[in-house]
Amino acid sequence: MEENELAACVRKSLNRYFKDLDGEEPVGIYEMAILALEKTLLTYIMDRAEGNQTRASEMLGINRNTLRKKLKQHGLSD
Repeated sequence: MEENELAACVRKSLNRYFKDLDGEEPVGIYEMAILALEKTLLTYIMDRAEGNQTRASEMLGINRNTLRKKLKQHGLSD
């Protein structure tokens, strides 16, 4: 399966992260990556949806209650 552009960007960022560790042992990479990607994605989509949670949840393909929960987790809700 061919890597898409988003996956290539993630791979590039991970390569840089490991290089910057300079031999240190990585810890908690999964949570760090998921949280960073999720917050960036939510912020971007909420902007594209002009703050409309119904439209944003449809764009993301998730339930509006799930979106609200995730916005709150990331400190992105009012």
